[in-house]
Amino acid sequence: MKYDIIIIGAGPAGLSFARSLKGTSLKVLLVDRSPLSALQNPAEDGREIALTHRSIALMKSAGAWQRLSSHDISPICAAKVLDGHSSYTLDFDNDNAGLEALGYLVPNDKIRKAYFEVVEGVDNVELMTDISVDDVGSDADSAWVQLSSGERFECDLLVSADSRFSDTRRKMGLPASIKDFSRTAIVCRMEHCLSHDQTALECFHYGRTVAVLPMNGHLSSIVVTVSSAEAARIFNMNEDAFAADIERRLEGRLGAMKLYGRRHLYPLVAVHANKFIGRRYAVIGDAAVGMHPVTAHGFNLGLRSQETLTNAIKQAVSRETDIGSSRVLQHYQRSHMLVTRPLYMGTNLVVGLFTNDNVVAKIARKATLRVANNVAPLKRAITRKLTENHGDRLFFLPGLK
Repeated sequence: MKYDIIIIGAGPAGLSFARSLKGTSLKVLLVDRSPLSALQNPAEDGREIALTHRSIALMKSAGAWQRLSSHDISPICAAKVLDGHSSYTLDFDNDNAGLEALGYLVPNDKIRKAYFEVVEGVDNVELMTDISVDDVGSDADSAWVQLSSGERFECDLLVSADSRFSDTRRKMGLPASIKDFSRTAIVCRMEHCLSHDQTALECFHYGRTVAVLPMNGHLSSIVVTVSSAEAARIFNMNEDAFAADIERRLEGRLGAMKLYGRRHLYPLVAVHANKFIGRRYAVIGDAAVGMHPVTAHGFNLGLRSQETLTNAIKQAVSRETDIGSSRVLQHYQRSHMLVTRPLYMGTNLVVGLFTNDNVVAKIARKATLRVANNVAPLKRAITRKLTENHGDRLFFLPGLK
């Protein structure tokens, strides 16, 4: 059987891409190795996603935003960056941005569920679950997938959205630059007795980073980034000791704290594909770019990648040209590469500066915070990046991808 487009991976990037193709004449197959029940009701994984205004607009257009409960949407009205034990902070707030909020925080599992619901039942999208892709390939006329069921399907365009460690990207011959930070994020939710005032915090302590992402009420998502060598010890601390340690590192800003639910462990590895396209093939989402979470670009870039590819495909359909042609795919690659490569490199530089504890780095990061805070045009530019509410600028927020 032949499809117009086959998508590998039903995460948010794959699902949003499939939803974006609703209403076209294209016949789409979406394949995922997870069982249907896991897509219908994703498990809580500790990850809270900082969404830009652009991403929210895309979710609204897809109908996914409307499926979220108000309880699961937390406004981020301000953000502060702290360096060590210094009282000096780099501050951003929504008053200066002229917005109701800088951005919004939503649990990853709720986003996944919302996108699944808007894709399920779309007439031109067929979903196959609990099945893996054994092999992929392409020639001048078509691409193909070989499934674990023994079935083989062809298509005009094959798209991978199967994580930053995409096996299909490798099999299709697209090399990627991989940056292993040798650090691990410990993610959890915590209750606290003092209000966070809907303010996100990024505390760059020496040897450890603690991010606070404000949820509704007296609840926050906490992200502790440490050397992978000590991650297991910290992760396995008893709940009272862990809570006391976080409370101490936040210097009592949120008062007494306690764990709310499970802790989760995520090794930090960033990936940027050197090419986003091959012969009748493209990568989107984390398969294209998997970011370090410190600047919270990852999820937003994933939605942007599918939007860019969708626009290129729809233009080809309107002109009655081949959707898998080199011309169509080159347009996607040029557009998305211009956005992602500077962000990827810049984020890695930020991580290097703010996790390096030598004397020169300490001086440089303190100077960086003061310059960013006191040079008005620079701060306005950063705020525009924070909100992604103007033009093509992207969101900067501490915390998760």
